[in-house]
Amino acid sequence: MKNLQFKFEEERTPAIGGLMYLPEFIGRDEEAALLSSVELGPWLQELKRRVQHYGYRYDYKARSVSRAAYIGPLPEWLKPIAQRLYEQHHFSAVPDQAIVNEYEPGQGISAHVDCVPCFGKTIASLSLGSGAMMQFQNTRTGQKAELYLEEGSLVVLSGPARYEWTHAIPARKSDIVGGFKVERGRRLSLTFRTMIIA
Repeated sequence: MKNLQFKFEEERTPAIGGLMYLPEFIGRDEEAALLSSVELGPWLQELKRRVQHYGYRYDYKARSVSRAAYIGPLPEWLKPIAQRLYEQHHFSAVPDQAIVNEYEPGQGISAHVDCVPCFGKTIASLSLGSGAMMQFQNTRTGQKAELYLEEGSLVVLSGPARYEWTHAIPARKSDIVGGFKVERGRRLSLTFRTMIIA
C-alpha cells in the first residue's frame, strides 16, 4: 500500500464505537525485522492457512483456552510491540497472547467475534507485508462497514467493535479501495490479546 502512487481520499474509518485505526503504526525497518522473526517461528497448518501461537495456544475447534494451553511468555521480538500497546493505553495490561496468521492472495477469514470468555476487552491486529479489506457487520442490526488495513497499520477493537460487530477478511486476490483495484500480496497479521483463564 505504501508504494502506491495515489491516496485514498474516500477512505475513512467507519463510525463504529471502539474501532480505532492507526496507519503506519510501524515503519519499514521495524516491519522488516518483524517479518524476519516470524519466518523463524514454528508454523502450524491448523486451518486453511498457516498460523503461529505465542503465550497461549488457542483451540479453534473448541473455541476455548485453559491454563494447560500456556506455552511460555511472548518471545523477545514481540515484547516491544506488546509493551507499546499497553503504554499507548490500547490495553489495560500488557497483552500475554499473540497469534500470527498468514494470508496468501485469495485467502481470508470468515466473519466472527473473537471468543468472549477466552479473551479480554481489547483485540489489536498489526498488518505486515500487504494490506487487505476488513469487513464488519453488526450482530443485531445487520449494518455493514469495511476498512482497508494498510501494510504497517494497526486496527484496535474494543467496546462495541469488539463485542457487537463481526469482522472478516474476504477470501479474494484484490480489493477495491477508493475506486482503485489493489492487488493483494502475502499478508501476515499479528493479533494481540489478553487471556481470561477460568
